[in-house]
Amino acid sequence: MKGHMLPREFYRQPTLELAQALLGKTLVHETPSGSTAGMIVETEAYIGPGDRAAHSYQNRRTKRTEVMFDVPGKIYTYVMHTHCLLNVVSGQAEVPEAVLIRAVEPLAGVELMEKRRGKGRPVRELTSGPGKLTKAMGITREVYGGVFYERPLYICTGREIPTSEVAAGPRIGIHNTGEAREYPWRYWIRDNTFVSRPRHESKKPVT
Repeated sequence: MKGHMLPREFYRQPTLELAQALLGKTLVHETPSGSTAGMIVETEAYIGPGDRAAHSYQNRRTKRTEVMFDVPGKIYTYVMHTHCLLNVVSGQAEVPEAVLIRAVEPLAGVELMEKRRGKGRPVRELTSGPGKLTKAMGITREVYGGVFYERPLYICTGREIPTSEVAAGPRIGIHNTGEAREYPWRYWIRDNTFVSRPRHESKKPVT
């Protein structure tokens, strides 16, 4: 796989900045059945204690959220509606924040992705959603608590995405979260066909 594994220092950025910096980077998963890789094209940030949409809202500390209180760069997985979702722990130790990886563009192991997702699907449908990408890449909640800077699940350098190509808008699927529902903390590569779904873009410039 081209590119270098990102060091742990990369994950020490403020959460909103990290969510944007992850765009264009390469997510890689090595498994006994083969390796898959995809360019990250969509993310969502969750700012812990003050974010009603975050699992760690008001510093809620449970068996599921425990890893969010750990150091940045750790792997946070959880299951929602039978789908495994993959998150990058961010912020700093004891400050429970995370970035959800919502979609990737397949780069390697496409045939293996098709086998895992079911033959006959358009390539665009393989990884255009947080549950889709984990199934396609063979990622399960067993990786919970690992780190993104060691094999077998890691993130590498990739394509640099200029700010002009980054779009921001409200997050998806977080009903009953009050004003948090409209925070423009979802980021994606504008016009990329592997983004999960467009939902309206914020009129405010990305910062």
